[in-house]
Amino acid sequence: MIALRLERRMEGRGAASWLQFALPLAAVGLALLLCAGLVRLAGAPVGLAYERLLLSGLESGFALQETLVKTAPLVLTGLAVAVAFRARFWNIGAEGQLLAGAMAAGFIGQRAILPGPLLVPLMLAAAAAAGAAWALLPALLRVRLRVDDVVSSLLLNAIMLYGLMALLGGPWKDPASGYPNSAPIRPEAELPVLLGNSLHLGVPLALAAALLLAWVMARTTLGFALRATGAGAEAARYAGIRVEGSLLAAAALSGALAGLAGAGEVGGVHFLVTAEISPGYGYAGIVIATLAELSPLGVVPAALFFALVLTGAEAMARATGVPVYLAHVIQGMALLCMVSLRLFASYRLRLEWRRHG
Repeated sequence: MIALRLERRMEGRGAASWLQFALPLAAVGLALLLCAGLVRLAGAPVGLAYERLLLSGLESGFALQETLVKTAPLVLTGLAVAVAFRARFWNIGAEGQLLAGAMAAGFIGQRAILPGPLLVPLMLAAAAAAGAAWALLPALLRVRLRVDDVVSSLLLNAIMLYGLMALLGGPWKDPASGYPNSAPIRPEAELPVLLGNSLHLGVPLALAAALLLAWVMARTTLGFALRATGAGAEAARYAGIRVEGSLLAAAALSGALAGLAGAGEVGGVHFLVTAEISPGYGYAGIVIATLAELSPLGVVPAALFFALVLTGAEAMARATGVPVYLAHVIQGMALLCMVSLRLFASYRLRLEWRRHG
């Protein structure tokens, strides 16, 4: 009789490093391969569709700027999820924390009477504080009341979104336009444009955040505490680490990063607050962090890939007629492929002969 046995694979540091590089590439490749069937169902050539999807965001200086501008919030939400998941705080609420940061940035950007060199830092700080405060809610519920953080952080996204919509339809509604969005922020609150017409200060700030977080996680006591808590809460507690404090710190840092993504969208892209300010950047951050294996530096190329897909979706639709929603399908498929490949990398199937009788 033939039998299959599932065995835990013991990985050394070299094998783990190789897998950390190879698995995301394999997941992306497999996701594109599986989604090729959808492209064929749409009646379009796969090669042309993927060429438009992946390369149109790099064809010109303007397209490259747009791609990098989209990369910035994806980097920040990916970092937000990565640092939370590293400590095993399952933050699914980066979308709501981004909206909280956008609301705080919009409020400060409209009403604070300060010169630009002071107003922009204040706006960023307020956005980070708002995102951190919103992320601390599910963390406190978990620490104090043992409420599941996946459920609570996810539900808080809807609360924040509908709260924002209520404000934009009421006291925050722009009286000049009559549309359900806020009044524009003051020109002094806009993030400086560094290159071209759209490459704003938020792009290098997002890259700096990735470098800084990588250093914090690898070189500081806080980073060690977060990693130890994620590796084993009981062992960390036995070693003298305050596990509850580490979870709260991870939540605050995660929410602050997501809040900064909201500030970048208000100060560098939209210049006002609207309910559609995020096309799902917070949820995309979950996929990006997973593809990056929770590595802060790995988040950057993963976010760039997602930005290329989002930027190229419309070009693909114009050239081939494939719906732009394929970009979101690729995101979801990449997550499923990454989780599946990680499972098979951690375990191996052995084929055995068993003789009976």
